[in-house]
Amino acid sequence: MHDFWPDCGYRALAQDAQGWLLPGDDYLRGLLARPELAPVAESCASERALHAALLDQPQRPVPAERLARLKDADARDNYAVFLHFRDALLAAGTLQACYLGLFRRGSVDIAPLFVDLLAQAILRHLLDGRGDAFEARAAEMLFRAQRITLQDGRVLAADRDALDRHQASAGLGEMGRLLRQAQAPLRALQAPVLAGDNAARYWAAGEHQPFLLDLTHEITRELGHGIQFKLTPAHGGLQALARVLELWVVHLLGVQVAVQPVPRIADERWRWHVGLDAEASALLNDLYEQRPVDDLRMGRLLSLFKLEFADAAEMRADVAGRPVYLGMAMNADAVLRLKPQNLLTNLPLRPPS
Repeated sequence: MHDFWPDCGYRALAQDAQGWLLPGDDYLRGLLARPELAPVAESCASERALHAALLDQPQRPVPAERLARLKDADARDNYAVFLHFRDALLAAGTLQACYLGLFRRGSVDIAPLFVDLLAQAILRHLLDGRGDAFEARAAEMLFRAQRITLQDGRVLAADRDALDRHQASAGLGEMGRLLRQAQAPLRALQAPVLAGDNAARYWAAGEHQPFLLDLTHEITRELGHGIQFKLTPAHGGLQALARVLELWVVHLLGVQVAVQPVPRIADERWRWHVGLDAEASALLNDLYEQRPVDDLRMGRLLSLFKLEFADAAEMRADVAGRPVYLGMAMNADAVLRLKPQNLLTNLPLRPPS
């Protein structure tokens, strides 16, 4: 329906019998076209020759002495990082196996850029044909840092790097950047909040438009006389993120779960939790252990979720049938950096027999 995130290389990937993604030469060529590896005007002849040779045969071995002939130290490092990732990916066989293997080994030895690219391609696969702009925008949170803004009682998330680029140019591209450098007055960027009436623009603008995602919970309003009503965002980012997390777990772990946002943990039998980022992990650990948490840290908590297994038999026996609580929090700089691998390594799964 929509060929979104074209830079992730999804269209160059084949699938195996279980629907996992097989890397081939065209996928590797796409990585070689990235700015970290593509030759520039200053590239030496050895670098240009290596790049051309890899484009011709992306899986060819590259001995250390050939890398050493590259004059630029950054180029040498970038190619070494790429080749290490390439070899690990080809050895794993699929993108999913490579991603899972990184975290199950307990040591992540590939560059963060490639970890995020793996997650992006896998998510692109999961969302293919679903046609939901809110799910696609929420899925970006799993591989791109988000800058959080509180505005008129709403919690809004923006792709940090895309927003910074647009703010640097006021949305006017290279000309805007030059004007900014010259300190010329520019209209402040007003990034749109993704909503029902502009969702179609997400597919057209893709990765170049920093749409804000509304992560606001239900708002309860008092009308007096003991009467209350709840305002639920018509197109909520939290609900979309919950659906994405469900897809992520069932695809990579093979277990069906249901995830829903919750405003609090009111559970005297709270047994298990998973932080979706480093800040939330530490916060939930402190709350679980009943250690004091100040208001400043509590204010960084953006949302809680309740995850429930469809089949309690797939859980560890000591927590079977109990919900798993998830947390999501921004850091002191109002940046949210999700770690979707936490859901793959920290859920209370039944040990393999």
